[in-house]
Amino acid sequence: MRRTVGVAAASAAVLLVAGCGGGGPQAGGEEKLTGDKIVLGVLNDQSGAYSELSGKNSVTAVEMAIADFTAKYGDKAVTRNITVETADHQNKPDVANSKAQEMYDRKGVDLILDVPTSSAALKVADVAKEKKKLYFNIGAATTDLTGKSCNKYTFHYAYDTYMLANGTGKTTTEQIGKNWYILYPNYAFGQDMEKSFSTAITAAGGTVVGKDGAPFPNTSGDFSTFLLKAPTLNPKPDVLGTMQAGAELVNVVKQYNEFKLRDKGVGLAVGLMFLTDIHSLTPAALAGTTYTDAWYWNFDAKNREFADRFQRKAGTRPTFAHAANYSAALQYLEAVQAAGTDDADAVVKGLEGKTIEDVFLRNGKIRAEDHRVVHDAYLAQVKPQAEVTEPWDYVKVLKTIPAAEAFRAPSADCKL
Repeated sequence: MRRTVGVAAASAAVLLVAGCGGGGPQAGGEEKLTGDKIVLGVLNDQSGAYSELSGKNSVTAVEMAIADFTAKYGDKAVTRNITVETADHQNKPDVANSKAQEMYDRKGVDLILDVPTSSAALKVADVAKEKKKLYFNIGAATTDLTGKSCNKYTFHYAYDTYMLANGTGKTTTEQIGKNWYILYPNYAFGQDMEKSFSTAITAAGGTVVGKDGAPFPNTSGDFSTFLLKAPTLNPKPDVLGTMQAGAELVNVVKQYNEFKLRDKGVGLAVGLMFLTDIHSLTPAALAGTTYTDAWYWNFDAKNREFADRFQRKAGTRPTFAHAANYSAALQYLEAVQAAGTDDADAVVKGLEGKTIEDVFLRNGKIRAEDHRVVHDAYLAQVKPQAEVTEPWDYVKVLKTIPAAEAFRAPSADCKL
């Protein structure tokens, strides 16, 4: 599906990007764009477990980036002909593979964005490598994207399992409980989460007393077998670490509360949580839960200004996935503007090693070694219902995790 974005001015507060000039190729009188246009592709889950946390609203975020880019450069923009192609990968690797090939080959897409579901994300990375086309992953967490599956044309933008475990796993073990039972979705993302959290828990002096992989997708929505098992383990876990996300996380937390596991001495730690998850469950169901966030809409005035604009268009507050898709689209357009071409190799060269400050990336840098985009992350806690003073403001940020600490060092497995 193609969506064309108008070029009307967006907001007077256009975000400025560090190191970006205002020139572009028009100064030399020659444009070097394929078809004299730029096509951005948003490939994600638009109908399943991850549709609320990203989905169609990520398309809206990308459209906002196009509007802001066009407003910033006006007639000096490398092109004003920028469109969006979007498709639903249904969280299926084979569908993601075919949709990515279609986007690059038939739709003329220059950059694919988003792609939650790690198994699907890895397939798209393979296609990007084969086609020599740009791919900014936002929604998947597997560290393989910057490890054994890294490639020249793939950038991992928002978060990964190391970031989540380094924040939540370490802090929860130190402050709440040493013994963990880990429940994870049994596919690439969940398997990577289990490994990353187990490593962080052990390093913090804790023990994983049990772990189970639940089917993904869990079409029944029933996690009772695993949840009822937790308090029977010996030793009994202090913490249930759930690695589910989106609609599946909602089901796990509802059943955790239904079975009154907290009353049985089993606390809850959430590996990955989005604002939409808290909204679905209500803060009352999650009050006091600590987790690691990549971005929060009401963190400061800059974030809130973006969130207000986003809400006027989407009717909801943005998750970190929405903000990251906006940022990634904008940074790609800035890179094309600076390079004066959409040639993938030229754009990659301009991106590698770049430092960035924008609404999503604080102390951001694109590492040349593995294309991991590092930035500040946040240890967050869900507010009690009584402390919620406006809709969607469900979280308080306890600590900023500096970019240098939030992500792992480049992996020796990555051979760009």
